Amino acid sequence: MTVHVCSLKTDSPQSIAGGGGYSIVRFPYAVGAESYDPHGMHEQQDPPGYEVRDWARDDRSGLIWPAIEGWATLTSLIYWEAGDYDELRDRYTRDPLGLSTGADSTATEHRPPSPGIQCFHKSHQMFVHPGTPVALLAGHTASKSVRITLAEFKLAIVPEGI
Repeated sequence: MTVHVCSLKTDSPQSIAGGGGYSIVRFPYAVGAESYDPHGMHEQQDPPGYEVRDWARDDRSGLIWPAIEGWATLTSLIYWEAGDYDELRDRYTRDPLGLSTGADSTATEHRPPSPGIQCFHKSHQMFVHPGTPVALLAGHTASKSVRITLAEFKLAIVPEGI
């Protein structure tokens, strides 16, 4: 049994707009110490043929395109900088940019800030399909933009029929 894995990490701060909406968390394409993508699910040129020129500004850099159909475990980690937020938010979304089937969100969580650093870990399981990308989305209720200082997004797919 071959489990297909994509593991993304960034410690490049990225700004998330305030007001409670959601933004796609973006990831670089260069493979680093903890990034791993042997099955080509996070390529600079995506399956529809679009090439991301600047990962830090293009929401498509936050997409993982499942290489196979199967049952997937999604795992993520987000560290937030301090802000005047009352709530921090995250969710997983199939096709958040409407490139195939239309946005379908799951595992949505809204949390009040805790004392000290704001770092959150989550995992969820769901079916994934080639041609339908998945992404980690985050948001907050602060009056202005707040940065995510560290993020990880991991997908492990067990093929159907196993």
